[in-house]
Amino acid sequence: MTATKGLEGIVAATSSISSIHDGVLCYRGINIDDLAERASFEETAYLLWNGKLPNKSELERLQRQLSDYAAVPEAVLAQMKLYPQDANTMAVLRTAVSALALYDENANDNTRESNLKKAIKLQAQIPTLVAAFARIRQGKEALAPLKGVSIAHNFLYMLTGEEPDPIAVRALDQALVLHADHELNASTFSARVTIATLSDIYSGVTSAIGTLKGPLHGGANEAVMKMLNEIGTLDQAEAYIQRKLANREKIMGFGHRVYKNGDPRAKHLQKMSRQLSALKGDSTLYDISVKVDQLVTGQKGLKPNVDFYSASVYTMLGIPGDLFTPIFAISRLSGWTAHILEQLEDNRLIRPRAEYVGATNQTYVPIELR
Repeated sequence: MTATKGLEGIVAATSSISSIHDGVLCYRGINIDDLAERASFEETAYLLWNGKLPNKSELERLQRQLSDYAAVPEAVLAQMKLYPQDANTMAVLRTAVSALALYDENANDNTRESNLKKAIKLQAQIPTLVAAFARIRQGKEALAPLKGVSIAHNFLYMLTGEEPDPIAVRALDQALVLHADHELNASTFSARVTIATLSDIYSGVTSAIGTLKGPLHGGANEAVMKMLNEIGTLDQAEAYIQRKLANREKIMGFGHRVYKNGDPRAKHLQKMSRQLSALKGDSTLYDISVKVDQLVTGQKGLKPNVDFYSASVYTMLGIPGDLFTPIFAISRLSGWTAHILEQLEDNRLIRPRAEYVGATNQTYVPIELR
């Protein structure tokens, strides 16, 4: 046996959920460009879970379910009030999602019908958890979710207490579509490994959240925003990037292990960033981002990935930087649970081998001789 570092290039599963071929990302065979421009996040989640786009009545039923399930148990909110206010937001989400299982009498029912219901519940409740903690740490009361509005609309309302602008709602909704699934990425693999033991869906999602917490997976857009803040003004961008390049420092938000000719999701987020700049009447973040993009792409040949322009999009939506990765989780929950459902359809315990490179031919030495 020979190890492949990072499992790069290893095909570990078959899946019909999403694909990346020749730089084109598709969900269930539909190009991400088509979905980003035309589909809502709720339609996209239905597509991932069921393998087809919903008709009108199916979509309306899903929307009602998401609205009905959006409230979380009061006991979980009470626990969140006891968390340290400076706690890592992904650690908070990981803990709160795990706690949700304690209040679901069907948590251990692994039938498809039960797991699909729990997938919908989790999709509805995770935005409520993220917004609730954001307010709790400010000394404010968590807001109850609205009835009859989209996940994007509800999240922005629960976060700010104000009715969001339709352009802001559309921007967040489109971002959720773009992040919903991405083949067998690290957090999705974690979810499938966990559920393959026949553990429960909450455990699978908790594993995925723990994996997404790592900065090499889910935290890059927060690092991008830190960079944009350090640059500060457009006239400082070139000197900042040239200094980074001269010192051989990594510039976050560029390049991707899978995409060699650019991430197809980035252009949609760039467009959103431009539109939000116009809405706010301030193009500073967008202009700096474009300048950094031009410099890095021109000099390094690295193109922006999904994280780069999402940083300015979320910031212009009034979202704090440490909520960027939890929002990623709100979206990717749809993909994680789709993969959990698929894994259970033809399950086999995921148990790879390791190439041993340690010492050999050793013998036990009694303790008095060591």
